[in-house]
Amino acid sequence: MINLTFHGGARTVTGSRTLIEAGGERLLIDCGLFQGLKNLRELNWQKPRFDPASVRSLVLTHAHLDHSGYLPRLVKQGFAGAVRATRPTTELARFMLLDSAHLQMEDAEFLNRKGRTKHKPALPLYDTDDAEEALKLLRPEEYGSWIETGNHMAVRLVDVGHLLGSAMAQVRVKDGSRELTILFSGDVGRYGMPINPDPSPPPESDYLVVESTYGDRSHDNEPLEAQLERAVGKVLRRGGIVIVPSFAVGRAQQILHLLRVLTEQQRLPRVPIYLDSPMALEATAVHRRYRALLDPDVADDPFGGADVRLLRTQQESAALNDSQGPSVIVSSSGMLTGGRILHHLAHHAGDARNMILIVGYQAIGTRGRALQEGHRTLRIHKMDVEVLAEVEVLHGLSGHADFSELLRWLGRFPSPRCAYVTHGEEDQALGFARRLREEKGYLKVEVPELGDRVTL
Repeated sequence: MINLTFHGGARTVTGSRTLIEAGGERLLIDCGLFQGLKNLRELNWQKPRFDPASVRSLVLTHAHLDHSGYLPRLVKQGFAGAVRATRPTTELARFMLLDSAHLQMEDAEFLNRKGRTKHKPALPLYDTDDAEEALKLLRPEEYGSWIETGNHMAVRLVDVGHLLGSAMAQVRVKDGSRELTILFSGDVGRYGMPINPDPSPPPESDYLVVESTYGDRSHDNEPLEAQLERAVGKVLRRGGIVIVPSFAVGRAQQILHLLRVLTEQQRLPRVPIYLDSPMALEATAVHRRYRALLDPDVADDPFGGADVRLLRTQQESAALNDSQGPSVIVSSSGMLTGGRILHHLAHHAGDARNMILIVGYQAIGTRGRALQEGHRTLRIHKMDVEVLAEVEVLHGLSGHADFSELLRWLGRFPSPRCAYVTHGEEDQALGFARRLREEKGYLKVEVPELGDRVTL
């Protein structure tokens, strides 16, 4: 008997975790944090519905925390198997998980110090020791090679173009004399994007588990350079500061690349560009090491330039609190859920000359989503911050394929025995399921809910 259980990423875009069971073995695909709404975040504190110690292997499709960020907690609860991922993903996950642990410890310490918690004391979900233990389990793998994860399962990773090291995972499962394949899309990248290569075609498989972050929406087709030139240019000309909340891995590097291109083409004035994220600095170094896996059309060093200032210490970051424009501050986190970006917002969001530039997907319940929906007050460190700065959304820079790109990616992928639509808010997942039926002619499509278990 072969079973799939959806322990996360079901009718939500966070907490991706899918468990495969066959022949007494268990393989977990992704191990993500739940983010966004409080009821989702609270799921991180619940005991998993499976015994972590019973899982033999784990596969990470990429390093973003909604796919990897629960790993230290799982290890703390008893998981001790091998964690398979591409070589760049293992390097990116190293500092992302340590940074996640550090931020959680920092937030708990802040709440305890200020007495702003109902828990006595407030505790982090995991700490840096837990993250270090998890990192010992990482096993770097190459694209395209079959990896035996046990007697009954094997997996191969194929580049999916979402960010450096990202992959779809094809799993081969044996149950007695029966054998079948399951394709997990991971997060599917886009076509013609800065830095990232186009996603590879999916290998034909018996079953499909596919993301739907933008499963019923289309990205803006206006060229990214034109959008960025218009938005950033007007703020710099009026002497303002452009604050860019950015994912440290992938998005920050794309923004630096685009700003460099526009500056070199004299479409934007030369101003200081501050990269204020220790994790983004490390991610940029990893991107440089794996230059061969990036889009071959970008420059040898697409992230440099005389205008870029790399801020490493908290003191350097704090010095920007009283800074005057024109300038650009790129900092994490991308959904405004934590990190140094919150301090920049607290100090600069009240100035109408400035701009908060949203450059990626914002999950329900995050501060970024609130800004995107027009809220003009943010709750930051238990205080209300009035937002007078202009808020602009840069469309089309998302690393997720929209519905038309997802359908293009599937191409001639034949109707599977069943397609399971995951990793999308409910309306997007249901919308993409409908498109798979109507536009691809798939005969069986399901949108699982959290905890659903199916037999293949």
